[in-house]
Amino acid sequence: MTKTKKLLTGIISAAMVTSVAGCNNQQSLPPEPTDEECRDWEWDGEDGVWECDDRNSPRYGHFFYGGMFFASRSLLRSNSSFQNYKSSNSFKGAKSGFGSGSRGGFGG
Repeated sequence: MTKTKKLLTGIISAAMVTSVAGCNNQQSLPPEPTDEECRDWEWDGEDGVWECDDRNSPRYGHFFYGGMFFASRSLLRSNSSFQNYKSSNSFKGAKSGFGSGSRGGFGG
């Protein structure tokens, strides 16, 4: 193997490890809501909140943040407490840049 091929293989391997490591941060997420009305919660990485994914629930599509339910993304984003959270260092959503977990691309 030439030096160039070895170098490229090393760079690609390091990038893959970094990308995979960034996806495995389940421990740092806030606890999943315990709500009788919704039995299936999905983490919404775009806004760093839980979203009800239970199609049989009246809360389907609702977002959960700060002990409150929001019927739409626009209502969530207009909440001042959420705005402070999203601009803080404690934000648990996807950040821009390489390995951020943004949509699309390889493995996205």
